[in-house]
Amino acid sequence: MKELSRDEIWMLLDREINKTQAIIEEYKLSSGPIAPDDAIGRVSRMDAINNRSIVQAAQRTAEEKLTKLLHMKDNIDSPDFGNCARCGLKIPAGRLILKPESPYCVRCAG
Repeated sequence: MKELSRDEIWMLLDREINKTQAIIEEYKLSSGPIAPDDAIGRVSRMDAINNRSIVQAAQRTAEEKLTKLLHMKDNIDSPDFGNCARCGLKIPAGRLILKPESPYCVRCAG
């Protein structure tokens, strides 16, 4: 696979940032408080509370990903950009496409 240009990586990060921000907004809308006066049964209320905590965990994961993406975008002009943070080798383009927020190559991430 060919090496990605700075502009291609920039567009990739931008697209992933926008997608992640949209997902976070959806999670925020889905994880609102459950009003005690809602006319749902006790079991349904427990399910709603459980589902809410699952959505909140997914939201935290998405927010962590967004932070990493923004950090990568801020450091795109660094001479070490695109190199694995652990071994220093160039991260393959395929890895950058699939997981642009990861600072590690596949070998070091595992």
